Amino acid sequence: MSQSQTPQTMIFVNLPVKDLDASKAFWTALGYSFDDRFTDETAACLVISDTIYAMLLTEAKFKEFTHKAVADTATTAQTLLCLSAAGREAVDALVDTAVGAGGTEPRPAMDHGFMYMRGFEDLDGHTWEIMWMDPAATQG
Repeated sequence: MSQSQTPQTMIFVNLPVKDLDASKAFWTALGYSFDDRFTDETAACLVISDTIYAMLLTEAKFKEFTHKAVADTATTAQTLLCLSAAGREAVDALVDTAVGAGGTEPRPAMDHGFMYMRGFEDLDGHTWEIMWMDPAATQG
């Protein structure tokens, strides 16, 4: 199969949440939607892009997929999730909206000139890094 015929890789990040309805309201306030085909009272399929999805799972549902304890995000960082944005203004807008919807900003912005990053923790303490990188910085 040639590269042009290879299906694009998709990612489904599974995240435990304490209150599924509150999490859905949070992400809706940020302008995201959910795929109803994969959403019920125990799970919600957050659509980030055509190839990126986050499955928000009640803790009970999440525990069906692992024998390990669910990380306490108040004291433990299990993962850092990073999403790109179209520009500095888009980074600021998304993080400011997340904080306004009940999230928290765990650290100050990082401005490296060619790259600008801010982050937020969602209602369940999952850290989302939002970044913009100057396309010219990735060439050459």
